[in-house]
Amino acid sequence: MVDDGVGQRAFERHLRDWLPGALGRARRATVAIGAGDGGDGGGPAEAALRVIREHADRLGGCRLTVLVLSEGAEDLPARLGAVEAQLPPQVAVHLMPGTPGQLPVALRAAGAAGAPVLSYLAAEETVAPVALAAAVTGRPAEALLHAGAATPLRPALTDAGFPLVTEVELADTGRRIGLGTGSDRSLEAFKENLWALGVALRDPDGRPLRPDPQVDVEPLARALLAELADAGPRTVTELRRHAVTGTAYRAVDAVRALTGLLDTGRVSRTPEHGRLAGDVQLTAARSTA
Repeated sequence: MVDDGVGQRAFERHLRDWLPGALGRARRATVAIGAGDGGDGGGPAEAALRVIREHADRLGGCRLTVLVLSEGAEDLPARLGAVEAQLPPQVAVHLMPGTPGQLPVALRAAGAAGAPVLSYLAAEETVAPVALAAAVTGRPAEALLHAGAATPLRPALTDAGFPLVTEVELADTGRRIGLGTGSDRSLEAFKENLWALGVALRDPDGRPLRPDPQVDVEPLARALLAELADAGPRTVTELRRHAVTGTAYRAVDAVRALTGLLDTGRVSRTPEHGRLAGDVQLTAARSTA
């Protein structure tokens, strides 16, 4: 199956975070889904409609379009129809045969340009670049990808034009989950949601990383120290972003890692005293550079 369940659960959580902001900033928004059917009476499309149903009272005057690209799921229209019947009239669901490669046509037909768009695209191996090029046209745009391990997702999302991107390898399946966005807040929420699923990820050293409140942040500390040695002094905000975009760790883990680097003298800070706020600048110690 294209979707092994982890991608769908990550999408559900991200959609819950995305909907209030999208509905609050625009009169129309689009959720586009190009993924394999769940095969168990569920699937990403049904999951999305259930989440939207939870937010029905927040739709107000906003029109929400849900585009579903699917192939080979003969019972999907009936299953989606059962959930759609419970949605308010502001929600329009369009089921189209095809793969994520048909996303440009689907978005044009829905008149999605110039409004918020969240795309969830899953593939056995790689997501078609044409789909990413279409997904980034939303204002703002976010795309959550779930694909095989052969091709990294970060370069594809960057090439498509997303300002902020991250990807994580799932240690148990070798598949990858990535997000392209323009929002630091959304990026950090995505990583928090991924950790909340409890699945094993890959740390910067390639070892399995099991989400835990007291997770070992030393691999992250070494990655942040390498960033400081290579790129020069950075603020706490910049290093938090590097942790979220470049590793499987969260922003909160970056603070713990940086505190450890300071305590062991591997980095120095400016100013020397006070709270470790976002504008504090950190520099690798000479002996570690």
